[in-house]
Amino acid sequence: MLPELRVLYFEDLEVGLSETLTKVIASSDVVGFAEITGDRNPIHLSEHFAARTPFGTRIAHGLYTAGLISAVLGTRLPGPGAVYISQTLNFRAPVRIGDTVDVTVTVAELVPERRRARLTCTCSVAGEVVLDGEALVKVPKKEEADPLAIRMGGSPTA
Repeated sequence: MLPELRVLYFEDLEVGLSETLTKVIASSDVVGFAEITGDRNPIHLSEHFAARTPFGTRIAHGLYTAGLISAVLGTRLPGPGAVYISQTLNFRAPVRIGDTVDVTVTVAELVPERRRARLTCTCSVAGEVVLDGEALVKVPKKEEADPLAIRMGGSPTA
């Protein structure tokens, strides 16, 4: 299921505002990511190969997990219209097929003169941080609102 869209504008943001997305990692997600990116490393696709690694089983691509951060940024916080400027990533632990990943994005700093938001990003499995980092995004003002985004499920005051 895709996350519901929520449109937030720069004026709606405040330090500490947070959003979490939860996703169970399916084998089909990992296979699909491999097909899209061309990263066919057998640690992601072959149970036989992965069994001989320190992880003992298949793991999801690190950038697939990081991509879940993008899902939050583009759909919920700040949402449609946000533009990635940069992202740092620290891979802390593997994500296995069947794991439930909680992705939390929190506003850490606002830069009004540039309409930028610095966001802390954390992905965890059963309370263990598997990935963390920071994103910098450009966020539109209400006066720049795209009426199409509002019709697609967001609202200027959501």
